[in-house]
Amino acid sequence: MKVVLRHPRREVVVEGPSIVRDLLAHLDIVPESVLVIRGNELLTRSDKVEDDDTIELRPVISGGM
Repeated sequence: MKVVLRHPRREVVVEGPSIVRDLLAHLDIVPESVLVIRGNELLTRSDKVEDDDTIELRPVISGGM
């Protein structure tokens, strides 16, 4: 599957299928630090991703006053 990472923008290819939590562990990414998106769908850590999927990982950003 193709995984698009933001900040900095880069793409990596990972063999699939996989569960989101296992994919993040493989990429050494803290699950709470990213949103996992497939198309227009927000995925949970227990969702399955397939070899032909394109997944986008967007950093979670919070702000305050």
